[in-house]
Amino acid sequence: MGKTTGFLEYQRLSEAAEEPKKRLKHWREFVLHLTEEEARQQGARCMDCGIPFCNNACPVNNIIPDWNDLVYRNNWRQALDVLHLTNNFPEFTGRICPAPCEAACTLNINDDAVGIKSIEHAIADRGWAEGWIEAQRPLHKTGKTVAVIGSGPSGMACAQQLARAGHSVTVFEKNDRIGGLLRYGIPDFKLEKQQIDRRVAQMQDEGVTFQTSTYIGDKDAGEAYAQTLNHALTIKTPDELKAEFDAVVLTGGAENPRDLPIPGRELDGVHFAMDFLRQQNKVVAGDRLTGQIMATGKHVVVIGGGDTGSDCVGTSNRHGAKSVSQLELMPRPPETEDKPMTWPYWPSRLRTSSSHEEGAERDWAVTTKKFVGNKAGKVEKILCARVEWVRDDVTGQMKMQEVEGSEFELKADLVLFAMGFVSPLQTVLDAFGIDRDNRGNARANTDDYRTSVDKVFAAGDMRRGQSLVVWAIREGRQAARAVDEYLMGASELPR
Repeated sequence: MGKTTGFLEYQRLSEAAEEPKKRLKHWREFVLHLTEEEARQQGARCMDCGIPFCNNACPVNNIIPDWNDLVYRNNWRQALDVLHLTNNFPEFTGRICPAPCEAACTLNINDDAVGIKSIEHAIADRGWAEGWIEAQRPLHKTGKTVAVIGSGPSGMACAQQLARAGHSVTVFEKNDRIGGLLRYGIPDFKLEKQQIDRRVAQMQDEGVTFQTSTYIGDKDAGEAYAQTLNHALTIKTPDELKAEFDAVVLTGGAENPRDLPIPGRELDGVHFAMDFLRQQNKVVAGDRLTGQIMATGKHVVVIGGGDTGSDCVGTSNRHGAKSVSQLELMPRPPETEDKPMTWPYWPSRLRTSSSHEEGAERDWAVTTKKFVGNKAGKVEKILCARVEWVRDDVTGQMKMQEVEGSEFELKADLVLFAMGFVSPLQTVLDAFGIDRDNRGNARANTDDYRTSVDKVFAAGDMRRGQSLVVWAIREGRQAARAVDEYLMGASELPR
């Protein structure tokens, strides 16, 4: 694949990015895709390794060596076609996927991995620029109707595949815009929402119908949820939906955040990360909000060291925070992984995001014990302590214990919880009467994606819990095939 000696001749090249001081002044994307010649050289680094571990590490099983080779040979149109064989939205994954494929790259054993994600980014963007990405309308309609609940990457992928199979698909979204957590969970500086809008336009051209501001579930739960969104909702019950459609697919995101019920939790200024991020995304989209959570001039503490926490760091810096600190309960990971021990699996190592480069103090192995406020009920500081992780002699499991005498305080005018998500919203699953696993997700397997309720399917976060965008797309595609088989007895859709 690529150039036989390419990995010896060319070094890995990272995508160019606007310098931090400039990009903090706007909300646009600041990472540039590779130039044509840069992408060709990076494609040339792909080895003829015999067993492409990158394919298996990629949840959507992208045919990575093939499109690397096609880019190297300057056959961009065919590279885009190969990319679309397995991935409906490469412009999403080329921007926000953590690239487990690169961790599994054979070259990564003792060198820098092929820049797979950057090549994907370049292919997808060129496809749009050249007008190669067009609607794929079905030749025949089946007369079958499918409702897809949730318009995140899983729901969009499922809906697009089913529409291309000839079914009449309606996507229901409780928010006022399509995109789910892609729209309101990821800042625009990582994913500008025009990327979503043009895919929605393509899907509409393919026959998909979108209904926003529509809540599926119990009427009382819907009215309560409408108050949290501050806009009116149309409420449809599961019985109404099942009577109207031949199949229903639940593809909502994992939106039930992990809380931290410690003293002072009720203080003003302590918020879930998604409330903070959602509001800013709506403002960037042109909405006018009252009472927006702002980090301007504040000492911000982000609790949680993952991607959502990183997004809070970047957003706080763009607000003009006085300081930003990010706390993680787990120990600081090593700077570089032990490749002989971890390859080709996803390694534990220190990851510094673009938001961290813009400014943040990071600390590890820290537990938060108490939020302290002033007389007005506003948070002012947090009480923390160092922890260490020790192995239990009986169970062999690692357990956390506080280090004696390690307590310390941090100034905190704004505290953001970014500790992950526990499960999808239970009110929706309750309304459908669906069996759940021990984590609160809809119980369904990956063979047929059927739930315990007749003609109701579940995929993405709704079925597997909080996960990556690539897993959402994979499950949406596989669920679409399962639904097609259920409706037609057989399916030509890929898994």
